[in-house]
Amino acid sequence: MNTIQIEQAGPVKTIWMNRPEKRNALDADMLHQMTDALRATPEPHDRVVVIRGHGPAFCSGLDMKQRRDSIGTGGASGIEVTLRAIELCPLPVVAVVQGDAIAGGNELALHCDLVIASEAARFGMSLAQVGLAPNWFLAKKLMEVLGPVTTREMLLLGDPLPATRLHALGLIARCVPADSLEAEAAKIIGRLAANAPLSLKAIKATTVRQLEILDAIPHADVDALVEAALRSDDAREGMTARLEKRRAEFKGA
Repeated sequence: MNTIQIEQAGPVKTIWMNRPEKRNALDADMLHQMTDALRATPEPHDRVVVIRGHGPAFCSGLDMKQRRDSIGTGGASGIEVTLRAIELCPLPVVAVVQGDAIAGGNELALHCDLVIASEAARFGMSLAQVGLAPNWFLAKKLMEVLGPVTTREMLLLGDPLPATRLHALGLIARCVPADSLEAEAAKIIGRLAANAPLSLKAIKATTVRQLEILDAIPHADVDALVEAALRSDDAREGMTARLEKRRAEFKGA
């Protein structure tokens, strides 16, 4: 089974995450394939890229077992590369979120230019519940999209927030009943595809450039704290507990 499927329908390229039995958890191969699809030079007729997930969940984040087993190996997860590819894609990227978008799945959706969500969807970052923390690149996107109050709640508590709340706060573009999601997505994607392509590319480039200044803020000390959490015994315990569906016992080490 292909865990990433690419579908072209006229001017719309759709990238499907196809690992529904794992709630579309992202492994290294999936991230690599998504990055390649996002970096590919658009065809002249291309106008919009859409990211979706098969099954009840949009994406549950990085594959927990793969991430736990990579601690101490120096291997990168690859998700930052994929998220950066979303930002730098010259075309508008739309996330159609039918179910939970958690951790890396949350970042995947919020890095897109527009989010169209079902009222059944939830968005969250459960990292603190498994002994991890988001690095500078991931956290700054949350601050950009969600603002400081919602970002702190999402990160410090680790509980998912309903799409209805994010939409009420103006943090995602659309939130509709589950049975209206397909129609709403088709409408918004169709409107994007009908707009002037050079204008869309210019707007996308402008919005990305204005936010790049945040990368220049010194954050080596923050990176060190995040790395310490990643390599801690608590992180291994937290991820193991999540895989074993039990409460983690953290010791602060």
